[in-house]
Amino acid sequence: MTTPQQHQYTHPALAAADPELAALVGAEERLQAATLRLIPSENYVSAAVLEASGTVLQNKYSEGYPGRRYYEGQQNIDQVETLAVERAKAVFGVDHANVQPYSGSPANLAVYLAFAEPGDTVMGMALPMGGHLTHGWGVSATGKWFRGVQYGVRQDTGLIDFDEVRELALKERPKVIFCGGTALPRTIDFAAFGEIAREAGAVLVADVAHIAGLIAGGAHPSPVPHVDVISTTTHKTLRGPRGAMLMSREEHAKALDKAVFPGLQGGPHNQTTAAIAVALREASLPSFRDYAHAVVANAKALADALLARGFDLVSGGTDNHLILMDLTPKQVPGKIAAKALDRAGIVVNYNTVPYDPRKPFDPSGIRIGTPSLTSRGLATEHMDQVAEWIDRGVAAAGAGDEQALAAVRAEVADLLTAFPAPGLPV
Repeated sequence: MTTPQQHQYTHPALAAADPELAALVGAEERLQAATLRLIPSENYVSAAVLEASGTVLQNKYSEGYPGRRYYEGQQNIDQVETLAVERAKAVFGVDHANVQPYSGSPANLAVYLAFAEPGDTVMGMALPMGGHLTHGWGVSATGKWFRGVQYGVRQDTGLIDFDEVRELALKERPKVIFCGGTALPRTIDFAAFGEIAREAGAVLVADVAHIAGLIAGGAHPSPVPHVDVISTTTHKTLRGPRGAMLMSREEHAKALDKAVFPGLQGGPHNQTTAAIAVALREASLPSFRDYAHAVVANAKALADALLARGFDLVSGGTDNHLILMDLTPKQVPGKIAAKALDRAGIVVNYNTVPYDPRKPFDPSGIRIGTPSLTSRGLATEHMDQVAEWIDRGVAAAGAGDEQALAAVRAEVADLLTAFPAPGLPV
């Protein structure tokens, strides 16, 4: 019997129809196999999730919801979507789930459509402090259509000041408050946000896109007792396809469903819904709980190893899957470091750090995470080596030493041959 690790993906039809595109897919397979992927929003999905994403469900159009479609021939599709919904409710312990949003940004936009009117005040974490564009930041539609007010983190600790958040919420009285973000290395205090939202009379939304898998696996506290709505993508730590979900208390179910369809979208992507269902089944297994806790253990071990090498970590470390590094003490800008590390086979992204004096497209920091390397089986005993590679790569970036970067790349590729990635044929 062929195991998922042994399963060989080939693309004969694609190769015959479009050899140029097939070659690019093959090149990406080899790149993902040979490089250490440390972008915290990326992961490896299982062979089963990949297969579900490419089924004949692609051929179906299914506007509406199970039992209430505008197209006939939905006998199987309704069951697929119901399966995904019921699994989401079970994994996260929620009253209601909508698995139709195409991605995280449309899911968040549906929240605004459900609970606010254009021009209303909304509140979220400022983008340079670790928030997301869709939390009311000015360059986003959410900041153009709504009046966005932002909270941040303390400059001395890198942590959220809840006294400041409360003061801002009571002064501005937003309709919606978002908690969560894209560069938050510490545990989110959903209870504290819940108290503030209730006092301000706001709908509280937890954007857990980055930590959904950690929540599902019990490695991060759940927002369910404290928030009105949960928004999440289905990839990242959840190891599903590129999609999204909205979950809520029953009282908000109708408003959210109406906002997703017909408010923002037409027919759902049924092949993605199927892959979400598979990922949620995987997330319900004991092995996924082990995975989620291993992600956090690896991140903490990696943070400790970086601190020992003199790196400046925002907030001093991490509680989750993510590490945000300020490279100012290393005298190497984040963008230069990220591009050099890429040449060394270590894939990261350059990132703004709180109170960054540099511009967003040329910031001071880099952002790294452990979901992908944990999916490959790397453990805490490997994190010192990873930190050493990062240290050598950043030093080589500052010195312009391409030979040193090439040496790191060879060492990375050599180690990774012993840790094949799920779902890859190479």
